[in-house]
Amino acid sequence: MIIKPQLFNADEVTAAQSTRLNGVSPEPFQSLNLGLSVHDDEKNVQKNRELFFGQLEIPTTQLSTSHQVHQNKVQVVERPGRSEGYDAQITSKRGVFLAISIADCTPILIHDERNDVVAAVHAGWRGTTMGAVTNTLKQMKRVYGTNGRFCKVFIGPCISFDAFEVGDEVAVNFESAYKRFDEEKKKWFVDLKEANKKQLTDFGISSDQIEVSEYCTVKNNDMFFSHRKEKGKTGRMMAVIGLKPE
Repeated sequence: MIIKPQLFNADEVTAAQSTRLNGVSPEPFQSLNLGLSVHDDEKNVQKNRELFFGQLEIPTTQLSTSHQVHQNKVQVVERPGRSEGYDAQITSKRGVFLAISIADCTPILIHDERNDVVAAVHAGWRGTTMGAVTNTLKQMKRVYGTNGRFCKVFIGPCISFDAFEVGDEVAVNFESAYKRFDEEKKKWFVDLKEANKKQLTDFGISSDQIEVSEYCTVKNNDMFFSHRKEKGKTGRMMAVIGLKPE
């Protein structure tokens, strides 16, 4: 099963998020693990990537990926390849596909329809509070002239408000609109989807141009890998976006 955003123009953009289903990896990475950093057999991962990206007709040689570090640095991508230290990538190059790795953090895929630019953002709680989405949009504006009125966005499956239980040290970083305190558990709960959506709307992207997945990686753990639910012993999904070759 593949999650495909409905908001994007499918004639112009290829965009999707993987699930954990229909791959070849054994437990605890069962079964469509796309992550190379979780101690799964590399041959399994490569086969899984061929299965996922093959369904999307994306050659794995055309992927741009980065070792993510839970911060807010944005890479302007000119060609496929592997980089270090970026949690967001942007490109105007057709046939180059931006891929981010996830297992609870928030994936955000963006298409600037006027300038034909795409972006992929990986936003965990640190990246969210550091404004990874805001930084990405600012870079798109600086490099390509992006205006929020012409952007469409997909916020993919990630840990949900009801499942993201945190302590004071994390909650203090979020505005009150995106957290609530549970008196019984004496814990905070944080809404990453809405916190990231606010960064999008602040840039001028209207809510009706933002598609937010209802799936939760924790509650729907049968469909998605969850770092939290599975105590770190799990695989990784990927979200990908790219402009189709002419």
